[in-house]
Amino acid sequence: MAPRSEEAWAFFAAVYQAVQEIPSGKVTSYGHIARLVGRPECPRQVGVCLKHLPSSNTTAGNDNDSNPQWHDGNVPWQRVINSKGGISPRGPGGAARQAAALRREGVHVDRGALGEFSVDFAVYGWFPDELPSESGS
Repeated sequence: MAPRSEEAWAFFAAVYQAVQEIPSGKVTSYGHIARLVGRPECPRQVGVCLKHLPSSNTTAGNDNDSNPQWHDGNVPWQRVINSKGGISPRGPGGAARQAAALRREGVHVDRGALGEFSVDFAVYGWFPDELPSESGS
């Protein structure tokens, strides 16, 4: 993969930091994370950031020593789902892995007739107007 620009690093960092603020047992959407980081037009790019989140089992990091290393052990990627409350399919077993991770946090994940996974935003949704770290509370 080509090196990321400073702007891309900043976006990845903002997304990972925002996702770290989602409380356990709650979910939000890619679009809401995009809005919280000041890029409401970029929900798909939030998904790209999470897709490229390294595994905690690897030593993959970034080239910029001033940024912390993010990985699936410290960024709760499973808490971000699509705007309809669905777990977006990704590779073999990916949606089931995300559903299992959410269930371990106490989130009820439904399974539809076609095998799709979904979460009720009315029960488990997390949609603050701003990140808790920015609100001073």
